[in-house]
Parts: sequence; structure tokens; C-alpha cells
Amino acid sequence: MGGVCPPSLRLKGNKMKEFLYFSATWCGPCLQLGPIMNELQRDGYKVRKIDVDSDPNTPSQYNVRNIPTVVLLKNGQEVARQVGNQPKSRYINLWEQS
Repeated sequence: MGGVCPPSLRLKGNKMKEFLYFSATWCGPCLQLGPIMNELQRDGYKVRKIDVDSDPNTPSQYNVRNIPTVVLLKNGQEVARQVGNQPKSRYINLWEQS
């Protein structure tokens, strides 16, 4: 990658961070968390939504057993995890503390 950070990763502190949001269309709590994740994305946080039914390999890779689960990656490594619904402020705190 030559040390150049793609524009999509130059968000909120210029660190290589990303939320992985594990969800499913049939999951009620996931549907409640979806708007919070969309808000975070609009606020400049990098969020990648992963549907556990469409992509079963990624949840296995991150040992996701329950949904919704949000995994915070920093430089490709897991640094935090939140299972279940939490308020937006909780996800912001996870991001800022990592």
C-alpha cells in the first residue's frame, strides 16, 4: 500500500480503525441497532455491516456467536467488542479509548 492511507480510512483521528457490525435481517435487536450504526457512519466512523447469513465466513473468523455484535478493529486487529444493543455513546467511547 506504499504508506498512503486511502481516503475512506482517513476518518475520526486518522487511525486505521473500523467497526464490523454483524447483523441479520431476521434479528430484531439488529434492526434496532442498524440506525445507530448508520448514524456513526454518517458522523465519519468507518462501519462495515456484515450479514451473517450472506457471509458466514467472516463471523466465524471473528468468533461471533451472537448478534448483534460490533467488533472494533485497529490496524486490522480486534481491540474491542460489544455484544447486544448499546447507546451510540458506548460505541463512540470504544472508538476513542482504542
